[in-house]
Amino acid sequence: MTAIPHESSGDRRRTSWLWLSEVWASLAICVIWVAVALTALFGPDITSTTVGGTTSTVPSAVAVAFFATIATWVVARYGLREREQR
Repeated sequence: MTAIPHESSGDRRRTSWLWLSEVWASLAICVIWVAVALTALFGPDITSTTVGGTTSTVPSAVAVAFFATIATWVVARYGLREREQR
C-alpha cells in the first residue's frame, strides 16, 4: 500500500500571488509613477541662466518622467513577458 502525503493547499493558495512576476512588475511600475507624481508636486525646478540674464525653468519631473518611461518599458518587458510552459 502506498501512502501519499497530504499537503495543505490553503497556505499555497494564500501565498500563490507572491510568486507571480506580473504582480511584482505591476507594483514596481506603480511605484515608479508615484515617484514621478511626488517629484512633480514637491520637487525643485531645473533653472538655467544664460550670460544675457535670461532664465528658463523646467520642472524636474520632466527629466524624472523621461527616465521613468524607460524604466517602465524595461520592467514591463521583463516582468510581463510570456513564460515557456514546461
